Amino acid sequence: MSAHAPDWLGAARAASEELRGVLAAAPTTAQRARETGTRGEGGDRTLEIDAAAEEAVLRRLAALHEDGARFAAVTEERGHVDFGFDPDDPVLVVIDPLDGSKNAKRGLPHFALSLAVADGGTMADVAFGFVHDFGPGEEWVGRRGAGATLDGAPLDRGAQERRVAGKLELLGIESADPRWLRDSADALATAAHRLRAVGAIAVSLCQVAAARLDGMVTLRRCRAVDVAAAQLIVREAGGVVAFTACSEPLGAPLDVLEPVSPVVAARSPEGLAALARVPRR
Repeated sequence: MSAHAPDWLGAARAASEELRGVLAAAPTTAQRARETGTRGEGGDRTLEIDAAAEEAVLRRLAALHEDGARFAAVTEERGHVDFGFDPDDPVLVVIDPLDGSKNAKRGLPHFALSLAVADGGTMADVAFGFVHDFGPGEEWVGRRGAGATLDGAPLDRGAQERRVAGKLELLGIESADPRWLRDSADALATAAHRLRAVGAIAVSLCQVAAARLDGMVTLRRCRAVDVAAAQLIVREAGGVVAFTACSEPLGAPLDVLEPVSPVVAARSPEGLAALARVPRR
């Protein structure tokens, strides 16, 4: 599988290091809240730090292309970028340069660079996933069929969920608009003992991969760029994932910038089934 041949990990790490410098140069909320005056292809207003993060990643991908790699990229701000895509060897790189940008803007601890590499068009086809959480400085990596790591140490595929009175002890929620939380409150109370809102979908999924959270739900449809890398990390760490608006659990498309489906993740099929019943928009 040619998506493994380029040094995806090296490129992602180099982009993370460059972005760390960008963030260090703009330490205050006022500096990080500056907008470019445009909207990204994903529809959100683009912050200057979003644009800088994307440029850092695209520079690293361009270097891989110059070394002979052929692929297409999908990224939140720029949209679709062609790096010599070969339909006979369809490698797709799916990027969220700054997942949790509101956290980054406000100085809250969890925000991440997320990068996934796939050899097909759906979540099931992701072969490599990378998430760097800049708050604690944690690096999460998943490789299809080879497991997942946190800072180079393998994650335990056998880690079990914890329950209190039959409910998942800690459940992560994302897209936590108070109105959507209100609409889902009864189902959440049935499924979970306590809730946690991290504020970054990729990071929240990674917490499930490490069994720090027993499950995670988004209360609204999410975009492929937010979840492509982390959903592989969860699965390679022994967890389970489903995109509930799709006919197949991992059937969400990778090359669509609009939100397509909510995502749920858990440490067990039983936990996943319970979370799939939580109402979402």
